[in-house]
Amino acid sequence: MSLIKPSLTEIVRKQFLYKMKAYLPAFLTMVVLQVIAIALSFNGTGMSGSGSDTLDMTVHFYSGDFVVTFTMLWAFVIGFNLTTKANRNDDFTFVTNRFSSNLSNAAFLFAASVIGGITALLASNLLMVFVYYFSNKVLLHSFNVMNHPLELLTGMTAASLYVFLIGVLGYICGTIIGISRIFILLLPAVAFATFIVGAGLGENGVIISIFFFFTRETSLLLFIIKVVVTVFILLAGSFALSNRMEVRP
Repeated sequence: MSLIKPSLTEIVRKQFLYKMKAYLPAFLTMVVLQVIAIALSFNGTGMSGSGSDTLDMTVHFYSGDFVVTFTMLWAFVIGFNLTTKANRNDDFTFVTNRFSSNLSNAAFLFAASVIGGITALLASNLLMVFVYYFSNKVLLHSFNVMNHPLELLTGMTAASLYVFLIGVLGYICGTIIGISRIFILLLPAVAFATFIVGAGLGENGVIISIFFFFTRETSLLLFIIKVVVTVFILLAGSFALSNRMEVRP
């Protein structure tokens, strides 16, 4: 028996690198989803128009909302899949415990979210290129990466944090469902009931209020703080719940 005791950092690092390699096909799926989002956005994500007897004008609005949304859905699925029994058992090919496994999952989710956020913003700019060259529409205003590098960096940061937040949400949902299958029906039911009750009372409801809490923040620093605190709470809850799961024999 070896007398060398592996450190927690080394274990987490090995598990993280293993997951980056194991999930390479998932990143290809992300790219495919982003391409689909670009195709869906090619005719615009919004439209307005006006006209008179001699002139008709239609304005199409283009944005990367679909691309970012599809990327967030991808992150949710990735976070959920990390909690499946097969993936949990894969971690036991290493000298590991629940804590190191959860840490490596969090690190992988963060890395995947950064990649997803960066590619989503770049794909959004690629949409403008396609519209310029392959449509008969005239661009009245478009984002120039070279002229606005700080805005691009801010956008990538915000997109990455959104993707990370949704990925962690998928992770804790998967952890809860891993404890009992009844939550497969219970979680959507609670979310739907909360939304309906809020709408019935003429209020935003908890879900809409949470949505506005993150999406209406105009300060990047405050937004980062909100996401970091929320992610910390969700991960802490997920870490605590995972300790209730059965130990692999």
